[in-house]
Amino acid sequence: MRNGWILLMCAAGLAQSQPPPDASKQDKDAVIRVQANVVIAPTTVRNRGGSFVSGLQLQDFELYDNNKVQRITADVQGEPLSLVVAVQKSYNMDQILPKIQRIGPLVTNLVAGQDGEVALIAFDHRIQVVQDFTNETTKLSTALKNIKPGSPNHAVIDAEMAAIRMLRTRPRDHRRVLLLVAEKRDRGSEAHVREALTEAEFANVTIFSVDISSLVATLTGTPIPPPPPSIPTTAQHIPAGGAQTPTTIDQNYYNGNYIPVFVDIFKAVKSIFIDDTLDVFTRFTGGKQYSFVSERSLDRAIEGIGEELHGQYLLSYVPNNLAEGGFHEIRVVVNRPSLEVRTRPGYWVATRTD
Repeated sequence: MRNGWILLMCAAGLAQSQPPPDASKQDKDAVIRVQANVVIAPTTVRNRGGSFVSGLQLQDFELYDNNKVQRITADVQGEPLSLVVAVQKSYNMDQILPKIQRIGPLVTNLVAGQDGEVALIAFDHRIQVVQDFTNETTKLSTALKNIKPGSPNHAVIDAEMAAIRMLRTRPRDHRRVLLLVAEKRDRGSEAHVREALTEAEFANVTIFSVDISSLVATLTGTPIPPPPPSIPTTAQHIPAGGAQTPTTIDQNYYNGNYIPVFVDIFKAVKSIFIDDTLDVFTRFTGGKQYSFVSERSLDRAIEGIGEELHGQYLLSYVPNNLAEGGFHEIRVVVNRPSLEVRTRPGYWVATRTD
């Protein structure tokens, strides 16, 4: 491994690194410079029936970084959670907010435990911290009820950046998680997706999202414009007219086929258009996106996020190939048959030799 400094635009899971200075005092497009450190890969393992597989040991896993096998040094489990919930409060949310405001008990169950904590942000074109971090179960429910509809905009990227700034202040032994409840398309942010991904990966934040776009369209009568394919056509597994199954959808969603999109985001001189901001955030950080079309689907989404968080293996390693610039693809294999494995896709590295 090359000695010196590594420029990590998205150093996946930099556990034990020193927290960066306040992002508001830095140039937004500046590259963050840190020393090589530990990478954490949240990994989910399911059987053919879709159930989580528990009880695996380190020797059951093989982890590859750019197809180079790595030495897994730890499987960190049982870390307390620091969770920020960011809820859209734009003017078109008047019929939807009451449905969201009832999820307080479900969310507090996600961080249940002596050291778990949750905070709440509400946003339109402004970012409002409605409740700072707390482990008191009633405070989140009370704070949710205080959210009122605001302006037409919903600055999802700015909200993500604000949430990550909050999460950066939490203890190093806490797992940092962001839950975004919002429409998929950003409207009115000053920050860009590249900056947001950089901040998320540098702070080791996993992002989950609940997409409310369909429900907003149904309740307001506003049609959702047909989006372009999230995955480039040349990267898709299924040819035109082919059948989609849960397995092929999962492959398209989580494997390296989305990597060209990330590379474009980080190499672009100017910000590129992203149709589904939530999708990019969740894919890149190893989280998952859910849809909110009814109260029951919202409950299932929160329950699913809880199962993901408590069922994941947090595999850590020190990369032996950080001298390689560009995107580092992470791949995890479990040495048992008939299991489906998912982890974050990777991280972006730029190096300098001086």
